[in-house]
Amino acid sequence: MSTRVVSTAGEGEELTSPDATITVRISGKHTGGAFELFEVDAPRGEAAPPHRTPWPKAYYVVHGRMAVLLDGELHDLSPGSAIVIPPNAPHTFTVHTPSVQFLAFAVGDVMSAFFRDLSSHGLEALGRHGVTQ
Repeated sequence: MSTRVVSTAGEGEELTSPDATITVRISGKHTGGAFELFEVDAPRGEAAPPHRTPWPKAYYVVHGRMAVLLDGELHDLSPGSAIVIPPNAPHTFTVHTPSVQFLAFAVGDVMSAFFRDLSSHGLEALGRHGVTQ
């Protein structure tokens, strides 16, 4: 790791996507590009259509309930549940409670670049980051 970082409640770069608010809790610049950690807050309902990302990631649910569709299989997640999403696996999620908060852990430092581009430029960012449907 290149630096030490402490991310306390209320800190972090806040980004918006069509289906959630994403707070960058630990960015790749703090880990030498090894990994990133995000706090995701999403309202009830369906998220993006099933899609594929070229980077691996994992979700850990903090509060609320969500279903993750991964490779055609539905997984019901509640607080304390976690799931690994391999690179290029088709996936999406649906929030079943008024909202859900989960942590997203991503290998490498590409997910924050994607979220920043998505927050600034909307869905036209997908192709620039290898995200496909």
